[in-house]
Order: sequence, then C-alpha cells, then structure tokens
Amino acid sequence: MGNLYRAISADGSAFAEVLDAKDIVSEIEHIHKTSAVITAGLGRLTIAASLMGYMLKGNDDSVTLRVDGGGPSGQLVAVADSRGNVKSCVNNPVVELPLNAQGKLDVGGAVGKDGTLSVVKDMGLKEPYVGVIPLISGEIAEDIASYYATSEQIPTVCSLGVLVNPDLTVKAAGGFLVQLLPFADEKCTDIIEKNVAKIRPVSAMLDEGITPKEIADMLLEGLEPNVLDTASPVYKCDCSRERTEKVLISIGKDELSSIAEEDNNTSVSCHFCGKEYIFTPDEIRKLIGE
Repeated sequence: MGNLYRAISADGSAFAEVLDAKDIVSEIEHIHKTSAVITAGLGRLTIAASLMGYMLKGNDDSVTLRVDGGGPSGQLVAVADSRGNVKSCVNNPVVELPLNAQGKLDVGGAVGKDGTLSVVKDMGLKEPYVGVIPLISGEIAEDIASYYATSEQIPTVCSLGVLVNPDLTVKAAGGFLVQLLPFADEKCTDIIEKNVAKIRPVSAMLDEGITPKEIADMLLEGLEPNVLDTASPVYKCDCSRERTEKVLISIGKDELSSIAEEDNNTSVSCHFCGKEYIFTPDEIRKLIGE
C-alpha cells in the first residue's frame, strides 16, 4: 500500500501532499506488464490521480485523468477515489525508446505532447466537472501543474517520479503537490519557491528512505508545518460481473444478438486489472431481454 502524508502551514496559507507509491506502481507493472518507460509514464499519472483524488471531500467522489498525447503509448487513463485508491490503464503497455538527452526514461517521447490532459471530477453533482488543457511536455508533472494554474487558478508545484530497475521492477515511486491558498502572502510564496528550488527529485529521496513526512517538512520549511492527515492508498479496481453486464448491454441488442448467434462463450477483460469475465450464449441472450 502507499504512504500518503498531508501537512499545512501554521497560518493555513500553503499545504503539501506527499505520496510514497512504490507498491502502487509495482502493481501497475505486475498487472499490465509494462516496459520501463510506460511504467514511468503511467506510474506518474497514477500517482497524480491518487494525490488529486485524496483532495476530494465526498466519500463517493472520484477523479479521472486522461492523457492523449499522440505518442506511441496511446491513451493513458488513471482513476482515483477520495481515499486515494487508484487504478489505471494504457493502450500500449510496451514501448521501447532510447533514453532522453538527460539520460533518463523518455516519458515525454512515449506519451507525446501533441494533445490534451483532461481531468474529470465526479462529485455527485448533476454533471461532472471537466477540465481540458493542452499538454505542456507529456512528462505529466508539468502538465498537472499547468492544469491547476489554467483550470482552477491555484498556484501549484507538482513533482512525480518513478525509478525502474534493470529487471523492470519498480525501485522507487512517488510524488508531491504543493499549493498556495488564495490568502497566501508574498513572503509565503517566496519561502515555498526557495524550498522547491533546493529539493531533490522525489523518487531519489524516497529511494534513500526519506519519508513523506520528512519531504513535506522540507517543502513547508519555515512555515511551521502541522500534520493534516495520513492515508494508505492502494491500487484498487472496482470492476464486477454486474458492471461488465452493463457494459455489454450498452453496446446494443443488435450487437449482442450477433455475439449470441456465434454460439461461443464471450470473454470480456477489464482494462484496469485484467480480470476476465466469461459469458455463455444463453447469458448473452438473457442480457438482450434486459
């Protein structure tokens, strides 16, 4: 499970949210059998979704992040609930690219940057909130910060990182969000900027055993940080046979009739966890009547 820690400055003008997500991203690699660069890219998006989901207030609230960058990875999707539990998927789990100019996994090259990041927040209202922005880099963290600045007008610093071992297992993974609230003064802004400027990559710090609490304290150093709360989010898929039946019904009676006429069992796999649901021709015919 993940280790999520939130802290707020003494005057309530800034807060930091930090997540150690090694276990979550390891589950992504295990389920989707991702190549290194996709583990890094989908991992970053999944970490961001968990952080953003945990900021939602309602028990049934959720956030969906979708990146369509035009790169070889295809579309990336991550969905989180208000406890930070998250699931994700990608069109093409195996992409091989040379390292980028900095000698790191070329996430931007795999994701692409000729496209959009969409954020859908379902908060139990009549219509979900939808924000769509052009991608800045396809490296994910910059795009998340750009979303907050553009769509929600909240000054935000976002850092996301995934370290992948040579055997494709996950060495370290995590991220943080730092946000200034509307009444933050110039002094607070300056302190946050200085703290962020000197902080090291989040995945490297987590790999060294630095805790989310310690990272949050670094981000809010000089602002007398206090703990807000902690959580242990996990990779969690909520698929079920009932939900799968609804998906099949949604494709229409004509299509279901064609499937039933083939007189073979129909297999439906969940994009998020790989679980397979088998439907017999008789079960398909029953769905046609519903």
